[in-house]
Amino acid sequence: MVKNIGFIGFGLIGGSIARALKNINKDNYLITYQYNNSDIKPELSEAINDGSLDKVVFKLDDGFQECDIIFLCAPVLSNIEYLSRLKPLIKPSCILTDVGSVKANIHKAVIDLGLEDQYVGGHPMTGSEKTGYSNSYALLLENAYYIITYTDNTPDQMVRTLAQLVEAMGSIAILLTPYEHDEITAAISHLPHIIASQLVNLVRNSDDEDSHMKQLAAGGFRDITRIASSSPSIWQNICLTNSNSIKKLLDDFINSLINVSIALKDLNEEYLYEMFDEASEYRNSIPKKSIGMIKKLYEIYIDITDETGAIAIVATLLAANNISIKNIGIVHNREFFEGVLRIDFYDSNSVDKAYELLRDNNYKVYER
Repeated sequence: MVKNIGFIGFGLIGGSIARALKNINKDNYLITYQYNNSDIKPELSEAINDGSLDKVVFKLDDGFQECDIIFLCAPVLSNIEYLSRLKPLIKPSCILTDVGSVKANIHKAVIDLGLEDQYVGGHPMTGSEKTGYSNSYALLLENAYYIITYTDNTPDQMVRTLAQLVEAMGSIAILLTPYEHDEITAAISHLPHIIASQLVNLVRNSDDEDSHMKQLAAGGFRDITRIASSSPSIWQNICLTNSNSIKKLLDDFINSLINVSIALKDLNEEYLYEMFDEASEYRNSIPKKSIGMIKKLYEIYIDITDETGAIAIVATLLAANNISIKNIGIVHNREFFEGVLRIDFYDSNSVDKAYELLRDNNYKVYER
């Protein structure tokens, strides 16, 4: 049974896992390691005060030897460094797992350290542009895919134990090899982050002295590049540790852009139409309700009249029906949008309830 649980790193993902584990069983005993031996960090004090965490230690041998499972929630390269420090401390039945979005490199380190019989890879495919424990919540894991990676020498019982724990937290366990995982994540997460960041940099470098591009980017451009706001250090780590898979896909993407450039030069109508048509068809086939690696936006758009109190009426209606709003605002750049008022919510249930409520109150509602 998993009762004593350790964390190396206690930010958004670690904190969300801790909250979920406490929801499963409030008697689970959770500890985390703080690397600098000084006063407990404010966010860790917050976690202790709200009951998500039981103890903060400044030495790994002050409690981690009792752990049934240890979640490595630090950046990818740091997780690897902690493996050798934990090896002489942990008991034989302890499961080591991590939450990093690159797997082949840490599995190689596990093999080199002789820890294959105690390590099971993990990657919750969820997150946020916001970081830190203060932004964590148990429902971050709800209905999210949680990839579990294994090798031929990974103990079946440990894989089953982690899978059962993952599903108890509300996530959907999927088993992959480390190499399958890294190829998939390079395509659907790592490369998109690079593209978004470079697209933002392109606009920044191309803007005029009056910043007209920046001013008009507040609509669709800001949405499709929002992942460029993610932590630079985390994505630097990811690029350095999954470089082969990312580079292969990046080269393919560069070649595809060259083909588009040639089609534009030649005014190739057929190529351009097929490119947009195939992309549209495939994108529309992607499930809307599932949670993937890039955090889903829970948002709706509605038409409202330009009159005093119009936004207040909508906000009051939602509040009166216990629907929490994350953000609300007018969309000025509506080139690719229907609806002038954009409302962001915290989860899919709130979106569904708001959609029905506003439609029943004669608002024209659009869901992205």
